[in-house]
Amino acid sequence: MAPNPRRWLILAVIATAQIMIVLDLTVMNLALPSAQRALGFSAADRQWVVTAYALSFGSLLLFCGRLADLIGRRTTFLAGLAGFAAASAVGGAADSFSMLVTARASQGAFGALLAPSALSLLATTFGDPKERAKAFGVYGAVSAAGGGTGLLLGGALTTYLSWRWCMYINLILAAAAIAGGVLLVGRQQRTPGGRLDVPGVAAVSGGMFCLVYGFSNAASHSWHTPSAWGFLTAGVALLVVFAVWQSRAAQPLLPPRIVLDRNRAGAYLTILVSGAATFGIFLFLVYYMQESLGYSAIRSGVAMLPLVVLSGAMAVVGNTRLVPRFGPKPMVIAGMLLNAAGMVWLTRIGAHSGYASALLGPLVVTGAGMGLIFGMVAATGTFGVAPRDAGVASASINTGQQLGGSIGTALLNTIAASATTGYLADHAQGQPAPQLVQLAIVHGYTTVFWWCAGIFVAGAVVCGSLLRRGPLTRPAEVAVQEPSRPAAAVR
Repeated sequence: MAPNPRRWLILAVIATAQIMIVLDLTVMNLALPSAQRALGFSAADRQWVVTAYALSFGSLLLFCGRLADLIGRRTTFLAGLAGFAAASAVGGAADSFSMLVTARASQGAFGALLAPSALSLLATTFGDPKERAKAFGVYGAVSAAGGGTGLLLGGALTTYLSWRWCMYINLILAAAAIAGGVLLVGRQQRTPGGRLDVPGVAAVSGGMFCLVYGFSNAASHSWHTPSAWGFLTAGVALLVVFAVWQSRAAQPLLPPRIVLDRNRAGAYLTILVSGAATFGIFLFLVYYMQESLGYSAIRSGVAMLPLVVLSGAMAVVGNTRLVPRFGPKPMVIAGMLLNAAGMVWLTRIGAHSGYASALLGPLVVTGAGMGLIFGMVAATGTFGVAPRDAGVASASINTGQQLGGSIGTALLNTIAASATTGYLADHAQGQPAPQLVQLAIVHGYTTVFWWCAGIFVAGAVVCGSLLRRGPLTRPAEVAVQEPSRPAAAVR
């Protein structure tokens, strides 16, 4: 089959859409204080600007991934772009807290439609192994560097324009991607005779909603509140029901063949573990730079540039040079251990550390590790998947990242708060002095970095053990070419 002559232009369109999605995960973080002052909502309500996006995005990913397979990836890609742009316009023009949160929830819903559509388009557009490696290298670079870029862009827009431009910037990116999608992306293959697994959708969407909501409440309140453990328990139960149902459904939402492949399962687990620990890198490092070192929003964004540049470069190098030669296993192990080393290095920070002496080195090391991981995951998580399953396989990657981020938010916030409180209890005699409070806060950050290091080391062992040795091979090619079994024959 001849390669698509427009494939590299299509890659540019997909990369534009992906950077919009990834940017939106972090770009609003630096704009929140300004939005709070402008709209007058409380500090307790502030978390919902982030949580509303995460709830709708995380709970709808698998549903939207299968929807892309059933009705066509071009259709869902363009619908996701248009809806995301419209929601961003509403959010930028918000004159109340409820309007902003509704817009963020809508962004998450359309992001859930867009993210798997973009990645599955990439997986089905590039067939040649060398070209596929380059394409996934670019995609991995965008994914790895996008979080740091969002911090940089969010700081710049908030400082020099307005927090509203953290929303309006999506209109520019979406317009470019829509134009490219209409002109370049051809009609996509649909799953013949496919039907939507409604019970599976209800179980997994409800389960993901409960997990993300439960972890969000644990982060902002306590693990002991019913709104935390109650929803977490319900989420686990619903996901167990979903897993059992998928083994029996005639046309399952997430076919077991997707996750039973060791390399793909290893990729999904890798992005979940990495997502949980990576949260500590972005959130607590930004807190440290702004609250302890007194950096402005734009300065803290610029300070993250080494991580952004290295992660993007290593994602490309990893996919084009390392994965074809060595396979994903050493990439994951090396990436996790580099990230762990960066986290251990960050535990040496103090209340008045200098950027060059305390932060630059860890950012460089961590950027290299993140690039290796993100570059590998996108390629391995969709490798050998039949075109009819490309959407749901792509959604599984985003689901792992979203769930990992939610777990990391709750776990690391709790650890930081406990470590800070414990430090003050051990060292304060009466009312603590401001210097002691600052030391306690930094102690909370360093404790989080130690935990992140431990998570990355555990990820290197567990995820590295799950992945197969050697370069990726294509045993699934036969399955791609085989006619699918009739639905009645599937158990």
